[in-house]
Amino acid sequence: MAGLNLNKKLWRIPQQGMVRGVCAGLAHYLDVPVKLVRVVTVLSIFFGLAFITLVAYIILSFVLDPMPDSAMDDENAPTSSELLDTVDAQLSAGEQRLREMERYVTSDTFSLRSRFRQL
Repeated sequence: MAGLNLNKKLWRIPQQGMVRGVCAGLAHYLDVPVKLVRVVTVLSIFFGLAFITLVAYIILSFVLDPMPDSAMDDENAPTSSELLDTVDAQLSAGEQRLREMERYVTSDTFSLRSRFRQL
């Protein structure tokens, strides 16, 4: 939980949930796998916390708002370092193409072809 973001909001994620998306929302908020939250929930039911777990789940399923689709889109947006890596790769590819064109234009083959065209 070292990467816990203080600006995150706790949502239900019905698109990823098995029942109402409460476990998926908790997993997203805590940055842990959804399966881990589900296993802990099921184990708490079997180890004597069934009433508390079920009441908490029902309350959270009605209290938490469903995550809007726009918030899901923001999650998939590339990070600034990924964008910089992409731009760097494109600039490197463009520079390589420019060097190849420069090499061709300054070559003897290019000057010979351009002289033949002038004839």
